[in-house]
Amino acid sequence: MKTTTLKVSDLTHNWHLIDLDGLILGRAAVKIATLLTGKGKALTGNHLDNGDFVVAVNADKFKVTGKKMTDKIYYSHSGFPGGFKEVSLGDLKEKDCRKVIEKAVKGMLPKNKFQQTRLRRLKVFPGVDHPYAVELGLNKKD
Repeated sequence: MKTTTLKVSDLTHNWHLIDLDGLILGRAAVKIATLLTGKGKALTGNHLDNGDFVVAVNADKFKVTGKKMTDKIYYSHSGFPGGFKEVSLGDLKEKDCRKVIEKAVKGMLPKNKFQQTRLRRLKVFPGVDHPYAVELGLNKKD
């Protein structure tokens, strides 16, 4: 029996649409991270990036459980004295809901050389409108 090895010529990047309306943030991020890494495909390999493109719509309508909207805090530091910043999940959602989805997905991706490439394949939109209808095959005329 021959062993099948994934080659660059075998790579296919499909497009997926995920509607975040009413979905729990963490559970949706797991689905997105799985699609971005390509773990659900028949041929996978650690040496090549076999993940798919993901278009996430209605990013402003996700849900969280408990009191995370006020209690979950995101921290950052600029590296300069006095550069410590903290913002709650609710405030970040009001300011830019796309960043909340991107941060959740980034935390679930492997920390290796493919992380930034996979994050570039994630397209997040606050509403339903997006420019990727052709890639997703939504404008097929029968």
